[in-house]
Amino acid sequence: MLPIAIDVMSGDRGPGERIAGVVQALLADPELAVLLTGQADAIDTQLRAHPQGLRSRIGIVAASQVVAMDTPPRVAIRGGRDSSMRVAINLVGEGRAAACVSAGNTGALTAMSHYVLKTVAQVERPAIISAIPSEAGHTLMLDLGANIRASEIQLLQFATMGAVVARELSAIVAPRVGLLNIGEEDIKGHDTVRAAHALLLQSPLNYIGFVEGDHIFSERVDVVVTDGFTGNVALKTMEGLARMVGARTRREFATWLARPSLRRLAQGLDPRRYNGACMVGLGGVVVKSHGQADATAFARAVTLAATLGRGNLCAQVAQAFVSQGR
Repeated sequence: MLPIAIDVMSGDRGPGERIAGVVQALLADPELAVLLTGQADAIDTQLRAHPQGLRSRIGIVAASQVVAMDTPPRVAIRGGRDSSMRVAINLVGEGRAAACVSAGNTGALTAMSHYVLKTVAQVERPAIISAIPSEAGHTLMLDLGANIRASEIQLLQFATMGAVVARELSAIVAPRVGLLNIGEEDIKGHDTVRAAHALLLQSPLNYIGFVEGDHIFSERVDVVVTDGFTGNVALKTMEGLARMVGARTRREFATWLARPSLRRLAQGLDPRRYNGACMVGLGGVVVKSHGQADATAFARAVTLAATLGRGNLCAQVAQAFVSQGR
């Protein structure tokens, strides 16, 4: 497999934390190789603290700029041509990397990725998809922030792409797709969500209808579809709740957490296990890591990028639209 391009400069933590995560991913996957983009001297200095036997699988591609977390997308595209983020995306576009990973500014990463890689088939806009812990293990949800608004056609496209990712990551033959709404009845929701519901009922997808917020965590649905505004609010709410529950549990049951059953429960709900969201619908694999991800969480994002890069996700998404005649 081609290496994974990794922007180690962007995000809320420094390159040291990113590189530590890359090293974890390399140690867990002997076939993985990476290209680290950013300030070469800083990267080389950080690498000295890690096993030198891994250096044969690590390349460095210099980039002189870093996109700040508050940089507007258009400014990032115009002024960040030699940024660590743009260089990593370019490596995918040039066919030198199978996928790229960045913990940087979501808006800038989305805009740059769309500009460089374009979209596949008839996809109007890429969407951010990620796994959410649930009773069944996890539920895939999109869009999580790439598009503040989405038309009924775009919601249908999100559903199609979500089903492809579910088949690839979860090996589900016919993923159950639900459309997030404020109720399950056909009359509920605004005009766009009702129009999308009508389109989905006519699609070849295994569409189960409207689902509500609590269904995300149930065994009822495999893929939950919504617009990026709603999806991002829901995701941040889940993350905040997980942190609060985790903190209170540690305070109240500190000694009990040593028990194997509680330890497994804590590990299963650890948000770091679910770090990494794919920008599906692009002409290349791009994975967005949380900006505050620590080394363990960042390693998860790198592993996800490697999995999707090996699975030829873009071709599968394109084929899904060809099969539907869209």
